Amino acid sequence: MTKKIAIPMAGGKLSLHFGHCEQFAVIEIENGEVVKESLVNPPEHITGSYPNFLAQKGVHEVLVGGIGQKAIEIFNANNIKVHMGAQAKSMSELIDDYNNNRLITGMNNCDGGCE
Repeated sequence: MTKKIAIPMAGGKLSLHFGHCEQFAVIEIENGEVVKESLVNPPEHITGSYPNFLAQKGVHEVLVGGIGQKAIEIFNANNIKVHMGAQAKSMSELIDDYNNNRLITGMNNCDGGCE
């Protein structure tokens, strides 16, 4: 089965604030191997637009640093798994960590300014 994973990016690394990303890296993984990578520009940022956009793209999981509760609720409603508290690494580093079960996650890094 192919998994689609999205990572909010800013400055070539994970954007620690989901709603402040410049682009989304969308990575397709099949049998532990990356089969496709793309960068997509997000829609206008209004409440719920980013999670709904990624759901329409067929994303199964997102790797985030900080994320607001409303976005989490929309992801949950779309059966999209949210990995919170990821470190500000490059897309390739995060995917390598993910594929090798080394992805470090934890507390939601949202200070109230996330969406």
